[in-house]
This record gives sequence, structure tokens and C-alpha cells, in this order.
Amino acid sequence: MADLYGQYLKIKEEVDASMQEVIRSTVFIKGGKVTEFERHLADYQQSEVIACGNGTDALQIAFMALGLEPGDEVITTPFTFVATAEVLALLGLKPVFADVDPGDFNLSPVLAEAAITPRTRALLPVHLFGQSAHMEEFMTLAGKHGLHVVEDAAQSLGADYIFNNGERRQSGTLGIIGCTSFFPSKTLGAFGDGGALFTCDADMAVRIRSIANHGQRVRYHYERIGMNSRLDSLQAAILDVKLRHLDEYVAARQKAAAWYDHHLQGVGDLLLPERRPWSTHSFHQYTLRTSRRDDLQSFLKEHGVPSMVYYPRPLHLHEAYHYLGYGPGDFPVSENLTRTVLSLPMHTELDAQQLEYITDTVKRFFEF
Repeated sequence: MADLYGQYLKIKEEVDASMQEVIRSTVFIKGGKVTEFERHLADYQQSEVIACGNGTDALQIAFMALGLEPGDEVITTPFTFVATAEVLALLGLKPVFADVDPGDFNLSPVLAEAAITPRTRALLPVHLFGQSAHMEEFMTLAGKHGLHVVEDAAQSLGADYIFNNGERRQSGTLGIIGCTSFFPSKTLGAFGDGGALFTCDADMAVRIRSIANHGQRVRYHYERIGMNSRLDSLQAAILDVKLRHLDEYVAARQKAAAWYDHHLQGVGDLLLPERRPWSTHSFHQYTLRTSRRDDLQSFLKEHGVPSMVYYPRPLHLHEAYHYLGYGPGDFPVSENLTRTVLSLPMHTELDAQQLEYITDTVKRFFEF
């Protein structure tokens, strides 16, 4: 599903030299490469950037920074990785689910608005698989109801949001806070865990940085309850090198997606990933839909083609979230997606021979 070693070999000299700088400096925590990486990513995102330990921490820090109260409600999607809802539950907040759009898999603004109650305090759209949710709609909705918007942009770094007037902003920089992950398979991936928060609010940036550092701005002066969440310098050194190549990584993924689009159009009952006019697509995943998903996945495995199901069950049907009171049928689009989605290999090192073999194998399955 991802050729991380192949990607490393292409930038080996840059990465090795950057890591050696850290080792020689012995600045392994904070400062040094972490500060450099934050500054360079801030230039790319055109926002403040605060690095942290991982994407889940980023989400937790974001909601700690908002100062919400236990029992406050946050509307989000049930068709996502568990971290999105998990951090809300850990903080005593109530995840409130709304269904997704079947075309782009992202939280529906219309259904999100229908889920708003007097206890709602925030909206948490997830930019799933690399394409932004309809942020202009969510920002309008937030203004209308006096809500915060936090973006889960863990899968969409490198994608642009396009406003109706043609203005472009980087995914993750439209809400009060955006959160991302540097998990190794991400478009910008570390050689371990890592994450970051984005904000265009200078006061919020100060608060976030304090929370991520035990609640302190000045050493040993604790102004708020915080946590220990840091990106280490070796990971920052790797990420800083890879950031220089991020646009080419996104372009390579888009090129692979275009191949899939061209060669799988009209094959069987496949539904290809839809593109929305308000977002470019960084293709963290290339995700198909088919009623024969399980059989297709088995066929691909038999012929040496990896594939993955993201995600096999919506969050509201997991035992951990039964306490929210949802049941089967409450979110039919999400439930149907979990039965029909399948992600094909998607990474920067896919070549024409590999892509041809993958698409030919998919076609052969539908010939039977």
C-alpha cells in the first residue's frame, strides 16, 4: 500500500545529512530542527504551526485549547478513524454524529446542521482520504450558530480549499484550529509518530503551544492544565527534508489517481472517487466503491495486489460508542460505505508497470 523505503532512497542523502545534524547537535527535544520545521511548514500553510507528538494528540490539544465544558457536544462523522471521536470522549465531550456525503465521504453540512442542539459547541469535519470537506459551508454554519470549527486534516495536507470567489487556502487553515498527522504513510510522513496544529489566531497559537508543553510558556510556570506532546528533533529533521518534496509527492499521487480513473472508468459496478469543485485532492487514499468489495479484495490478494478497507465499521456501531445511543440504520450512507469501499495502492513510487498490473487485475475480476 505504501513504498516508504523507495521514497527514502530518492532523498537518502538529504535525510541522512539532516539526521546527522541533529545527532551532532544533541538537541533531540525542542528547538533546533523542530523550530526550523515549524517555520518552514508555517510558510507552506500560511498559518501558525505548533508541532506535537501525533495526530491524536493534535486533536486533543485543539479541544483543550477551546476550553469546552464536559457534556458539550461536537458534531462529527462516524465514517473516520477512531481518533476523531476518541479525543472528544476522553475530554468528557459528547460526540454527535451526522452522516456523510456518499460521493466524497465527508461530513454533510446539511446533516450536520440538522444535528445542532443548544449544547452544540463545535463542528469537527474530517477531510477524508485527501479531499477537503465543504469548509465554506461549515464556516457559514458556524457563524450562524456561534460554533467553533476544528478541522481534522490528518489525511489532506497538500490539498487546497477553493472558495466560491476563487481564493485558495491550504487544507487545515480555515477553522479556528486544524490538526494533522505525520504517520509514516501520510502524504508528509515521518519515520515514526508526529503531528501538528495549525491556526491563524495568534492568541490561540500561544495557548496551543502552552498546552502541548505541560501548560507552561515560561519554564516551571504552569498557567493551565497541559500535556506532554512533542515532535522530536530527528522526526522534524526528516519531515523538513520531505516538506521540500511535498508538492511533487502530491503530484505523483494525483498522477497515479488519474491512471486509475482512466483505466477503471466503466469497469463493472465500480464507483470511482468523486472530485469536488471546492477542493483539490492530495490522494492519501484512492478509494473505490463496489457491491462486490469482499470478493474483489480476495481476488486482488490472490494476485499479489494489496488493498485496504478504510473503514470496516462506522464508529457508532463500535462497542466503545454504544453509550451514545445510536444503532444500525441511523447513518445509512456511512454504514453502506463500510460495506462497499476499497482502497487501492496509493503512494509516490507507483510506476506505470505497477499501475497497469493493478488495473488489469481489477478488470480481470469483473470479467468473471
